[in-house]
Amino acid sequence: MSSVQTNLSEIHARIESAATRCGRKASEIQLVAVSKTHPPELIREAFEAGQRAFGESRVQDALPKLDALPAGIEWHFIGHLQTNKIRKVAGRFALFHGVDNENLAVQINRIAGELGVTANVLLEVNVSGEESKFGFAPENLPAALENLAPLPFLRIQGLMTMAPYSDNPEEARPYFAKLRELRDRLATQTGLPLSDLSMGMSGDFEQGIAEGATIVRVGSAIFGSRG
Repeated sequence: MSSVQTNLSEIHARIESAATRCGRKASEIQLVAVSKTHPPELIREAFEAGQRAFGESRVQDALPKLDALPAGIEWHFIGHLQTNKIRKVAGRFALFHGVDNENLAVQINRIAGELGVTANVLLEVNVSGEESKFGFAPENLPAALENLAPLPFLRIQGLMTMAPYSDNPEEARPYFAKLRELRDRLATQTGLPLSDLSMGMSGDFEQGIAEGATIVRVGSAIFGSRG
């Protein structure tokens, strides 16, 4: 068994364990293997081991992989998407994780409409308030949802956040809990399901699961250090 296969098995076991500890089912949680910076050979290896969802963050690096790798891969765009790159990726990614401002969302909707596709997105929320992070301020999200929900070619599936870096993964939990509480409140207020919460990466995905994550993004724990 290759190291990628071994690592995937270990991650799935940890997801199962984390879900069981909080009374959830592992089937409720989607693992996105963060393949950015890693070569197609490693992605193919993970695909052959059963992994189906992969995350890329740079358009110019991702597109050759989309063309070279199996059609059965579900690609997620997890980086900061520039408006001038939307047309290159609309219709090619199953989910955009980092829609961090209204203008970007409006432009995605416009171009998706021109191309005859629907863009599935997560709104990125800067729960921690760090200046270095992109995302909606939590207090601005209700107005943003009111403006964006009617857009016909944009499907808002939920919310995403990243916790501040820490050597102690438990320190991420309050930020994940705040995102879940915000989602619950907004879903009630707006009637939108907002069913997905993307939160938790290699260092803190178990804490994300404990706080309600439906998507976790794991890269280095699967593929090793970045290529």
